[in-house]
Amino acid sequence: MVKTVSSPLAGAGARLLAALALASAFAAQAAPTFEDSIAQRAMACTACHGKEGRAAPDGFYPRLAGKPAGYLYNQLLNFRDGRRHYGLMTGMVDLLSDDYLLEIAQYFSSLDVPYPPPLPPAAPPDVLRRGQALVQQGDPARRIPACVQCHGQALTGVTPNIPGLLGLPRDYINAQLGAWKTRQRQSHAPDCMAQIADQLGTDEVAAVSSWLAAQPLPAVTHPAAALPAPLPVACGSAALPSRKQP
Repeated sequence: MVKTVSSPLAGAGARLLAALALASAFAAQAAPTFEDSIAQRAMACTACHGKEGRAAPDGFYPRLAGKPAGYLYNQLLNFRDGRRHYGLMTGMVDLLSDDYLLEIAQYFSSLDVPYPPPLPPAAPPDVLRRGQALVQQGDPARRIPACVQCHGQALTGVTPNIPGLLGLPRDYINAQLGAWKTRQRQSHAPDCMAQIADQLGTDEVAAVSSWLAAQPLPAVTHPAAALPAPLPVACGSAALPSRKQP
């Protein structure tokens, strides 16, 4: 009778194969199912702009969720067509069609997620008072309209093309007003924000951004449906493709 002696190497090989089979089965169960949906494709945006487009914690990448679709669409066009300059954004959208950019804009506009509470103001009271006056009253002597005249009395924006100004970090607001002054950020002509930014001094930009960033959101954070009066200045924007308007 021949006695069979099992090899230690053979036993180790069998254990390795079993472990690999188990790992493969676990990976198959854990791997997310790919869905060809705008929600899944938009995850490329949330890598920078935060989960569901809620904004990144570093204050550099702004909130996308809930902003008017026309505004988001305009900004995507501006990045693609060279009116705004940020290489990472341009590289993501430079080959995308108008219809696809609108689909992205409408997706993020449809999201209704909470805003974080504002941070305590980091500016002295006199600076905050100056910022509040510019936001709520403007400076008629210099033909600077109040922010509320365009962005709504609640400052939550106006559909379809005007963004809200609350829930944004101070540094982001500073950076965008500075970008308009240097023409790193532009819009369709007439570029009303560039004209307004040109009239503001550096200290006034800081005052406006400090006051806005410290304001709590109202109970209703959605953009207003319309303004109570015509815009005080002419502002250019791209028209939404009519067949895909939300």
